Amino acid sequence: MELPQVDEGLLNRFLVELLKVPSPTGYTQEAAALLQRVFRSISDVTVKVMPKGGLMVTLPGENDDAPRALTAHMDTLGAMVKTIKSNGRLTLSQIGSFSWNSVEGEGCTVFTRSGKRVRGSILIDSPSVHVHPAKVSETKREQEHMELRLDERVGTSEDIKALGISVGDFVAFDPRVELNNGFIRSRHLDDKAGVACLVEAIRCLTSENRKPKQTACFYFNNFEEVGHFSVDDFPLRISELLAVDMAAVGEGQNSDEFHATLCVKDSSGPYHHGMCERLRSLAEAQHIDYRVDIYPYYGSDGSAYWRSGGSVPVALIGPGIDASHNYERTHIDALVDTTKWVLAYLLS
Repeated sequence: MELPQVDEGLLNRFLVELLKVPSPTGYTQEAAALLQRVFRSISDVTVKVMPKGGLMVTLPGENDDAPRALTAHMDTLGAMVKTIKSNGRLTLSQIGSFSWNSVEGEGCTVFTRSGKRVRGSILIDSPSVHVHPAKVSETKREQEHMELRLDERVGTSEDIKALGISVGDFVAFDPRVELNNGFIRSRHLDDKAGVACLVEAIRCLTSENRKPKQTACFYFNNFEEVGHFSVDDFPLRISELLAVDMAAVGEGQNSDEFHATLCVKDSSGPYHHGMCERLRSLAEAQHIDYRVDIYPYYGSDGSAYWRSGGSVPVALIGPGIDASHNYERTHIDALVDTTKWVLAYLLS
């Protein structure tokens, strides 16, 4: 079986564009709009906006007796305004699982109800070594000590309220995307890298007028970082589910930034052995040099699907991402191989 040609340039450019669109969980409408614009330019697909704001994209197959589902999530880590402080600063409530020290010093944007966007940065409440030298190193990076400093002339809570900022406003962290020597360095590669791989796989097939073996529905979830999923998000007759999400790179792991990885077990337990074996055989037949790994502190849409009552086989693949839930990095080779793997799966 010959696979369609993956266009590295298009894959990279779309990923960069998507990374620059803010989409913390619960505030993903701009990312969803970008995906809808892309799919409007692709023939043979249908797009449905789901009740919670996720997108379901359906690609007809050669057969329709055992439809397959694939998923990747467009939502990212972020925060919400928790408290408006009397000194003109904000405290935050985090969205998703991350360490506060990983976003210390990061630029960010507050999205107000009126549509105004207010820029700022995240710091501890005593950040200057020239004022409180001991506190800078001794302060625990916990929610009670973290502040959002606005780039506005504010000094009281009333000043902040006058800007239109209120408790519950969403906050997005700057991605700081940079490309260098084949590396893509940015926040939120989890899981916009997986989304980009699915989008490129769909484009590859449709551009060559090829159909998947079975009708495929692609769910771009917008609540993965907080663990939401439902069996109702897919047609009840799907035969299996392939989740495409980042592979965690670090000490003690078998994954790296240059390869696609098959996750055979995470914090929820093993994925479906038979489906995993079939994916391994597909990768080997296409000469995709993949990795196999286990992530004890990780969960995916696939495991959330099972927890919500899903009963079909589930497997998980994705590109290796260094420094997950921090300032992340991957390589174009991992993205290309993940896309090829998805194509091999769809055409098998």
